[in-house]
Amino acid sequence: MGQRRLNVGLIGAGRIGKLHAEHLCRRIPRARLVAIADANAEAAQDCAERLGISRTEEDYHAILADAGIEAVVICAPTDLHATMIEETAAAGKHIFCEKPIARTLREIDQALEAVEHAGVKLQIGFNRRFDADFSRVRRAIVAGEIGQPHLLHIISRDPGPPPIEYIRSSGGMFLDMTIHDFDMARFLIGDEVEEVYASGAVKVDFAIGEAGDIDTAVVMLKFANGVLATIDNSRRAVYGYDQRVEAFGSGGAIAVSNNYPNSATISDAVCVRRDLPFKFFMDRYTESFLMEMAAFINAVLDDTEPMVSGVDGRAAVLLAAAAQRSHEENRPVLLREFDTE
Repeated sequence: MGQRRLNVGLIGAGRIGKLHAEHLCRRIPRARLVAIADANAEAAQDCAERLGISRTEEDYHAILADAGIEAVVICAPTDLHATMIEETAAAGKHIFCEKPIARTLREIDQALEAVEHAGVKLQIGFNRRFDADFSRVRRAIVAGEIGQPHLLHIISRDPGPPPIEYIRSSGGMFLDMTIHDFDMARFLIGDEVEEVYASGAVKVDFAIGEAGDIDTAVVMLKFANGVLATIDNSRRAVYGYDQRVEAFGSGGAIAVSNNYPNSATISDAVCVRRDLPFKFFMDRYTESFLMEMAAFINAVLDDTEPMVSGVDGRAAVLLAAAAQRSHEENRPVLLREFDTE
């Protein structure tokens, strides 16, 4: 008798949706992708044909109405996430949703209440938790390999900024980009942040400033357990996708560097050099995207808790909001300020 497979529907056949679809079809044996929905019918059909999926829908509600579909992967635009989570929960289906859940805490709380009421599982797409390097840092901290953690430094710099049209609707650098680093900081330290101080500037492209955003930032986090963390971000690192972490503690330190397309080094009479790091996040984090989706499928089939919860998704958005307020008001912001809002 073959193993049980989870019937999955996917909403959104854009860049990340296509990647998840491929993993569900070809690399996760316990999953069966049965339908793809996208308001752009051609996008859904192209993705489905490439993967041998026979069913596509323009209206995602058809997926929610199908009793045979047990779980839904949401890769739609951010502004639709909260509504789709609520509707999917009401349909009694388990949910994987790309980050962020929503742009406001009010919307997030309504979505999480719907999930709780329906009794379904929800996993948020913070794929970097599943990266082998960052997972090793987490294990070192948990196991006490570096003693008590004192400092955490996260470097997260993109090879180049996204289009200005995207910048205008992204919700800002802290919500769009740093949100991954906020989640990573909580994941690595295993505690909650109490205070945020953020400073930002426009150093890459004046058009980004004209669009009301920043492209360069440093954020300091103070955790409840006393750990201090710094995050530095840039929209443009000319040498590639710069993703590094160092954790320092009472008994030592652990650091992970960038990933490269190859491990070759060239040595001559002038210098020792190597090729540049990966230039694209989907190349750098290919395996982590696979691992996060496999973890979601396993959580549903094995009835375990998802590894990235709705609470985690909310916490990252809260930190983004605190960082934005800190930057705008030029002061440290306590997370408890948001308790009464």
